Amino acid sequence: MQAPEPESDLYAVLGVQRSATAEKITSAFRARVRELRADTRVDPDTTARFGDARAAYETLRDPILRAAYDQRHERTVPAPDRGAVPTEPVRPTRRYAVVLGEVRPEPPLRAGPVRWTPGR
Repeated sequence: MQAPEPESDLYAVLGVQRSATAEKITSAFRARVRELRADTRVDPDTTARFGDARAAYETLRDPILRAAYDQRHERTVPAPDRGAVPTEPVRPTRRYAVVLGEVRPEPPLRAGPVRWTPGR
């Protein structure tokens, strides 16, 4: 997976607004994938654009990564007018806790032999 350029806007890569819901982001990604189908277009530019779209979707579909991207992007977006007063960045309404440390793996799925009883 190729990461998008640091200065590129992930919302613009998928063609959605910043306030887009998760369903809208998924729909835009699927439309972009249909547009950049590898079996109909084989060139380096299409491959790079598909990699950018996939990386943007991977970041924006996860609420934690999306919130981190939004906070990072708000700091780097220049003010539209030099005379504009800097505003306080908008905080996400929900807060997510990231737990660092050991993660217990899920137990393996176990399935025993199937027993068929006629007439049951």
